[in-house]
Amino acid sequence: MAETLKLLQFGDSVFPVGAFSFSSGLEMAVEHGVVHDRTTLQDYVRTVTRLAATGDGVALLAGHRAALVGDLDRIRSADDAVHQRKINEEMRTMSVRMGRKLAEAATRIVGETLLKKRLNESAAGTPVTYPVALGVVFADLGVPEEDAFAAHQYGAASTVLSAAIRLMRVDHLDAQSILFAVNEKVSDDYRDVRTAGLEDMQTFGPHLDVLAAAHQHIHVRMFMS
Repeated sequence: MAETLKLLQFGDSVFPVGAFSFSSGLEMAVEHGVVHDRTTLQDYVRTVTRLAATGDGVALLAGHRAALVGDLDRIRSADDAVHQRKINEEMRTMSVRMGRKLAEAATRIVGETLLKKRLNESAAGTPVTYPVALGVVFADLGVPEEDAFAAHQYGAASTVLSAAIRLMRVDHLDAQSILFAVNEKVSDDYRDVRTAGLEDMQTFGPHLDVLAAAHQHIHVRMFMS
C-alpha cells in the first residue's frame, strides 16, 4: 500500500513541479487550427504520449535501472540523452525546469537520495531532466519500472488535457474520456520501448517541433510552451 501511495503522490499531475505552466505545444496547435475539436485533441494527445514513450520514456527506464544499482554515471548519461534531443528551446526548458523542481521536492520530502547527489553536481554540467528524475525517484521509493513508466505517460497526457480545458471548448468530462482512451495504449508503449537503449531514443515529431518553435516568438501567450 505504501508503494502505491508513493506512486500516486509523485505521479500526481498536480505535484508541484510546474507542469501547469506548459501545454506541450497545444497552445500553438489550437492557434493554428491543428487542434480544433475533441477528435483532433485526442489525436494530438496520443501523438504526445507516443513521442513521450519513445523518447523520454526510454530515458526514464534508463534512470530507474541505473538508480537501482547506484550508477550515477548512467543517470547522468540518461539526462544528457534527453537534453540533447530537445531541439526546441521551450521544450528543453520544460524538461530541465520540471526536473530540477522534482529533484528539489524529492530531496525535501524523502531526504538523502541518489537524485540529490545528481542535483548537486548538475550545476557544473548536464542538468537534471524530468523523465530521468522521475525514474530515479520511483526507483528510490521502491516503485517498479512499469508503474514509473505508466505515471510518466499519464503525466504527459494530463498536462496537455489540463491546458486544453483552458484553451478550447472542451470540458472536464471530455478531457477525462480522452485520458481514459489514451491510457489504454500505455502497455503497448511500454512493451515497445522496454528493451530500448539510450541510443534508440527517438522523438520524430516535426509538426510539433514547428509549432513549438513558432510559440517562442509570439508576444501574447498563456503557457511557457
